[in-house]
Amino acid sequence: MNIKQQIQTWAKNPDIRLVVMNVVAAIVIAVTLLACLLVWLRHYTEHGVEVEVPDVTGLYLNEVDAMLTNQGLRFQVIDSTFAPKVPLGTVVEQNPPAYSHAKHGRVVYLVMNASFRPKVMLPELYDISYRQAMATLRSLHINVNEDIIYEPSQYKDLVLDIRRGNESLNAGTMVEEGETLTLVVGRGMGTEKVAIPDLRGRNYKEVRAMLLEKYLTPGNFDYDEPVTDSLQDVFVVYHQMPKAGEIVTEGTRVDVKLSKNIEKAMTTDNSDGEEDFF
Repeated sequence: MNIKQQIQTWAKNPDIRLVVMNVVAAIVIAVTLLACLLVWLRHYTEHGVEVEVPDVTGLYLNEVDAMLTNQGLRFQVIDSTFAPKVPLGTVVEQNPPAYSHAKHGRVVYLVMNASFRPKVMLPELYDISYRQAMATLRSLHINVNEDIIYEPSQYKDLVLDIRRGNESLNAGTMVEEGETLTLVVGRGMGTEKVAIPDLRGRNYKEVRAMLLEKYLTPGNFDYDEPVTDSLQDVFVVYHQMPKAGEIVTEGTRVDVKLSKNIEKAMTTDNSDGEEDFF
């Protein structure tokens, strides 16, 4: 019996025909399911469909939302930083980068600039060289005005004052990073004569302001008991050297003694000599 006759014999057998039909049906079903799966996957992943990622750096979140949504993209903020040259609350970095291509629905990861400038505590900078003061401020990310103010002082090139506009700042003041401060620096003794102001009853901040206004050098601040920065304004001057009304040259150093006892400040005789400070 040849092969053709063998096939004809199997074809007449109902059991064999049933098996063959089942096998063919299974193959057809499998191919159909596979084709459907490939079509579904292609639609689900949007294979081959890409969009251009827009540049969202420098934009606020509401602007980012509108722009990315319009492109069929999503976004997620993953970090924040502080960049002084970038507007607060805007995007600093993005991934994928601008103008690259990504699939529709892709998440764009964002790094935002802080909404508020970080603040640092102003260190003690009085009576140090202005170069050292500038280096210290810049290390704290505080800018220094290039126009240094020079005033008469007993000591040349030492910092007399740190100003924010017209406001004198004390050590411990909180200053925003990126802020610009102005240094007031001594240029040596002046030539004009000035009268020493009466400093009794004045606190540390008032004394500094009054002396600098007269182009005098704030000298030693001697407290009659330990003092912290938070209580500094409670202490007032009860003795000063040179004494009030004395005529001196601009830049002359003025030393003071301070106490929390206001009555002491108002009743102490200010005629004692300079040796009383030491």
